[in-house]
Amino acid sequence: MDEAAHSAAAHSGSATGETYRNPILDADWSDPDVVCVGDDFYLTASSFGRAPGLPLLHSRDLVNWTLVGHALEHLEPAAEFRSPRHDCGVWAPSLRHHDDRFWIFWGDPDQGLFQVNAPEIRGPWTRPHLVKEGKGLIDPCPLWDEETGEAYLVHAWAKSRSGVKNRLTGHRMHPDGTSLLDDGKLIVEGDRIPGWFTLEGPKLYRHDGWFWIFAPAGGVDTGWQGAFRARDFFGPYEERIVLEQKDTDVNGPHQGGWVRTPSGEDWFLHFQQRGAYGRVVHLQPMRWGDGGTSRSSEAGSGGSWPVIGDGGAPVAVHRRPDLPPQPAAAPATDDDFPGGRFGRQWQWTANPQDGWATQHSGDGLRLSCVRTADAHDLRKLPHVLTQRLPGVPSAVEVELELHGEEPGARAGLAVLGDAFSWIGLQRGTDGTVHLVHRFAEAVAEKERDAAHPRLAPHGRVRLRVEIGAGARCRFAYDLGDGPRHSGPVFAATPWRWVGALLGLFALAPDGPGRAGAGTFTHFRISTL
Repeated sequence: MDEAAHSAAAHSGSATGETYRNPILDADWSDPDVVCVGDDFYLTASSFGRAPGLPLLHSRDLVNWTLVGHALEHLEPAAEFRSPRHDCGVWAPSLRHHDDRFWIFWGDPDQGLFQVNAPEIRGPWTRPHLVKEGKGLIDPCPLWDEETGEAYLVHAWAKSRSGVKNRLTGHRMHPDGTSLLDDGKLIVEGDRIPGWFTLEGPKLYRHDGWFWIFAPAGGVDTGWQGAFRARDFFGPYEERIVLEQKDTDVNGPHQGGWVRTPSGEDWFLHFQQRGAYGRVVHLQPMRWGDGGTSRSSEAGSGGSWPVIGDGGAPVAVHRRPDLPPQPAAAPATDDDFPGGRFGRQWQWTANPQDGWATQHSGDGLRLSCVRTADAHDLRKLPHVLTQRLPGVPSAVEVELELHGEEPGARAGLAVLGDAFSWIGLQRGTDGTVHLVHRFAEAVAEKERDAAHPRLAPHGRVRLRVEIGAGARCRFAYDLGDGPRHSGPVFAATPWRWVGALLGLFALAPDGPGRAGAGTFTHFRISTL
């Protein structure tokens, strides 16, 4: 599949040939970090409990991005992720390039701080290595000080697991990135800064003789981006707010990474929380000057500070980075599933098992109707194949054929979050196949009908979801006699930290033996 296909490129941040428009990634690429290696830029993001994890994106101009792979094939410990854990797993990774290798550090709030590394962005990546064990350890970022040869690591805390938050802890790290050399020291205590709360997501840099920590605070929906600096890694640090909403419509512009281009331009990438769409990615110009605001009477000594966006406010449209022009591109969405294989844009809702998807000689995704005791609740299923909900009004279409005679076997297209809705085909006890449309509210323990079932005499259907403003979804189908809408509008909802997902699935009630399969073909997302 061409990564710059029309359905994908329509979601890129293009405005004109000389400017770009935010967001540059209009989908849930949560907690982004970025690095420049030569003339290439690479980005990773949180992937939480989905597999494969740690997506890897590539760009030559910081505006047009393609998905080139994942650094984490399975989540570990593997047994912990046999079932969905939608808000757990990989939180806020940091991406660095050191000693001719790519490094990604991340926090699992229930396990500790991990890292993987590879000689090339496409791998092979090492298996996850636990650098520091402990509950509530999140958002790690390493720094190799090229001047001294020392290595450091900073991380934040999740109160839900550790009982503390709003603080950053610093460590000396072994230069090989495998272990920490001390017990850690509290280097920034947010509770001592008037007005600051939920300090997290630190990114660590060395610049102009200072140690710099770029860290967000104030909460996901309405927070701000802070910058901290100190002459010594362990402090004391002074702080300023360097990016906040001000009078724009970009709520909570924070948490991301600073990158410098080969020509010396500085840019900052961050997310914006957009409800069911998740955390979309913005690109801000950055320079060094007398910028930002301090909320501490002790902060604000001389020297330059990062000035991000338009005087500390996020920009909607801006001049493109001074980089060679590139064709419009965005992470792929469409898929013809050649040979039964699915593209990089798809992730399972837990660690995959053999037999969920079957390769074959033709085109089409053949998903086995996996037997489960949780057939009534898609949120509990590990074998839902998902991709991100597009951030612009879009139509999602796919063709489905249900194979097998097992009563209760079903397959369909879902919009999945705390609440979910799906439309598809189900085999009845009398052997007939019906078009069914079901949903469950966030508080519901099982699904129920969103529309009356309708006979599907050929066992085939074309499914469609129209996603409008506010992630309001209208389901539709075509059994060969023309398209028809089904049920009322469904408002997509996120999980706590994860945006809503599009999903394909096939399942059957618990029982012995195989239960057939569903074959999906011609998956398309088009802009409305």
